[in-house]
Amino acid sequence: MPLADVLVDDELRSVVDEVVDSGWWSMGPKVEEFEAAFAEFTGTKHAFAVANGTAALHLALLAVGCGPGDEVILPSLNFVAAANAIGHTGATPVFCDISGPDDLNLDPADLEAAVTPSTKAVLLLHYGGYPCDVAAVRAFAEERGLIVLEDAAHAPGASWHGEPCGSLGRVGCFSFFSNKNLPVGEGGMIVTDDDELAQSLRLLRSHGMTTLTWERHRGHAASYDVVARGFNYRLDEMRAAIGLYQLRRLPGENARRHELTERYRERLHGVIGISIPFSELDEGNVSSHHLAVALLPEGRRDEVRAALADKRIQTSVHYPPIHLFSYYRELGTRRPLPRTEAVAERVVTLPLYGHMTDEQSDLVVDALLETVGADA
Repeated sequence: MPLADVLVDDELRSVVDEVVDSGWWSMGPKVEEFEAAFAEFTGTKHAFAVANGTAALHLALLAVGCGPGDEVILPSLNFVAAANAIGHTGATPVFCDISGPDDLNLDPADLEAAVTPSTKAVLLLHYGGYPCDVAAVRAFAEERGLIVLEDAAHAPGASWHGEPCGSLGRVGCFSFFSNKNLPVGEGGMIVTDDDELAQSLRLLRSHGMTTLTWERHRGHAASYDVVARGFNYRLDEMRAAIGLYQLRRLPGENARRHELTERYRERLHGVIGISIPFSELDEGNVSSHHLAVALLPEGRRDEVRAALADKRIQTSVHYPPIHLFSYYRELGTRRPLPRTEAVAERVVTLPLYGHMTDEQSDLVVDALLETVGADA
């Protein structure tokens, strides 16, 4: 039982073969088509396909002006890419706590304790695909003149009170890594409604060049100028074609993930010291159900994971808190985050993917209950 799995069929192979046969593999028409479809899907004006989710975060932070001397607040219960991207701009990550064991998103009340005169932005995360308290984050940011950036890596297809995740801040960032709901292998997307920001993102993505190779290939331009110090963060045609295909499958993928998550919740929540977070999801929110996480009784996680591994059931931990990693400890970025640290000792991620069967879900649950209950 893998933690995540991709479904490969003849139709997926055919969309890749079509690009291979075309002879144009670098960023071109498929990327443009994918961007247009994703912008429509998220209800945003602009979408920029990039090499990966980390590139999306880095470009977004640079485009809004984060740099040396600035601080960006983010939850520590998060993948380290978010903090690394902040650091690569020259800014400093400042970590905040989560709300608690039932809501693993950032605690808006802890933003007040984390903010300083150097704070430039808040980089929120929708943990596991569950929308965070966007209203509270927006209100906090507006009162202090801060920028809201959205890490929507877990949340394609999720929404907060009818607004698609990714469209809730000044800029939204997605990841299409192989374990995500919309997998292409490596890839990401940046979305925004801000025309000026869109122009900056367009330039930064491709070396600061005023025209792209595809435009020159079609005869739309003969040369180019360089007007910014940009990067090569482009997406290629094969992965864009896969992305288009996976975008069409995404609603069904998310719906099945919802069914499987509820199946886990019904059998595990409140049983022998196990709990399933986000049991009281806001009625106005729709989750993408990217992760199926459980909180185990204290002190049992390593033992339980080892027992499940012996039964060939893969698990993971989302996430070891960033502020406890050696690099960030040495930077002196630690501040008290008691709820994050308490949850981080208990959280385990269970297998979840759209073509997972009910029988496979039951196998995971039975094995988990047997292991935890053995010494209960």
